[in-house]
Amino acid sequence: MQTKLLHFHRKNILTFVMLMVFIGSLFFVDWGKNLFHSGGLSTLAQMIQGLFQPDLSPEILQLALVSTWRTLAYAVAGMTLALILGVVLGVLSSGILMSDKGIGRFLSKSIFRGLLGFMRAIHELVWAWLFVAASGLTPFAAIFAIAIPYGGILGRIFADMLNEVSSQPLNALRSSGATRMQQLIYGYIPFAAPDLMSYVFYRFECAIRSSAIMSFVGLGGLGFQIQLSLQDLKYDEVWTFLFFLIGIVVIVDVWSQMVRKRLVA
Repeated sequence: MQTKLLHFHRKNILTFVMLMVFIGSLFFVDWGKNLFHSGGLSTLAQMIQGLFQPDLSPEILQLALVSTWRTLAYAVAGMTLALILGVVLGVLSSGILMSDKGIGRFLSKSIFRGLLGFMRAIHELVWAWLFVAASGLTPFAAIFAIAIPYGGILGRIFADMLNEVSSQPLNALRSSGATRMQQLIYGYIPFAAPDLMSYVFYRFECAIRSSAIMSFVGLGGLGFQIQLSLQDLKYDEVWTFLFFLIGIVVIVDVWSQMVRKRLVA
């Protein structure tokens, strides 16, 4: 009872502190005339008008379809490599293939978790700039820029999910003489598969958005077309490309729900 009261008290204190920080931050905002520039309201009106009147001309729609395909291709290729890296490094960093005794398990988890931390510490846009500087404006720059940080994120999540699998089915496999690899294939993966697939699809949605951001570097795709339309102040074209981007994310979300239901069933 005392522990619950203490937890409730700490929660109230944290809520009060966060509320005070929010209220205090409002006093540091310049609410004067410089909050919006002189043409801000007219630009906002043009953007709203473009939202309800997107450019649906055949040329723009064809360009949007080609750019969408390129954006999706970057995301699929990058996510495929990220999934391979995440599965391999996630299993190795989880330590489930190592012996429980000795320092091998500890060293394995430390080394591979450190590698995963390095991979995901650098944002995909920074990786894109590095690969563009090394290899030029090629599709490989966008693919590897997505694969490396996403591989680090997937590997970390995979390792945590594998370590959280219930020990009861694993004990049954161990008592039957199953090897560690067999425990991984028939024990860890089947029980963690629904959550793993759910997170993979979520990351795939993020990869699509990241792929669009890669386009701002000059690699082509929806982001590149959005950038060009913004520079020309053609907000009706901007919303056309944004609608295509939103459509991809919605389709992937529906697809992920269908796959998860099948896995759970």
